[in-house]
Amino acid sequence: IRTGAGYWKYIPTTDGIRFFTWYDYAVRFGMFGRLVDRFAFRPLIGWATAWSFDRLRLWVEGTQSPEASMNLFLIHAVARLSIAFIWVWQGLVPKLLYHHVDEIRMLTQTGMSPRLLPGIGAGEVLVGVLILCPWRLRAVFVANAALMMVLTIVMVAESSPYLVAAFNPMTLNAGMFALAIAGWFASTSLPSARNCQRVDPRRQS
Repeated sequence: IRTGAGYWKYIPTTDGIRFFTWYDYAVRFGMFGRLVDRFAFRPLIGWATAWSFDRLRLWVEGTQSPEASMNLFLIHAVARLSIAFIWVWQGLVPKLLYHHVDEIRMLTQTGMSPRLLPGIGAGEVLVGVLILCPWRLRAVFVANAALMMVLTIVMVAESSPYLVAAFNPMTLNAGMFALAIAGWFASTSLPSARNCQRVDPRRQS
């Protein structure tokens, strides 16, 4: 940003206070700066501004403090990103890239063909990606926790020797289950940029 200007405006209404803000700026570095601003920086700063104002709304309404909103946001983000990363890693590395012997052995023990391993790996990668797409959909945490319980039961019944392995599915599934529970509770009252009406005041009547 080279130069910028803006304003804040508060308007009392019958059911509270309506808050308006507007900000615009000129960028540095010529054409390159304008391209970066248009496709990256301006959308990001607009989202961050709207998100921070929703934190303010939650605080004014007495729902939660800005610090609590930030903490819940970070817990939710870490839980969701971690679950997605684990799904993608487990599908990509031991199944698609290396066809690890333990993965093949566990499939055989459950009566499934090792030829299914790449398809299962691709499915896990897809699950990891889909967990990120509906960012505010809380149902993914419930689905993940339920799936971890099912997979743990299957593992105990069909592949019990892995319970004593150095890096075993029991600890992995338990960690995924715990992340899902943390994400579920953290996402009960999250600030969202979508709750702010982001309209150019020059377009308002």
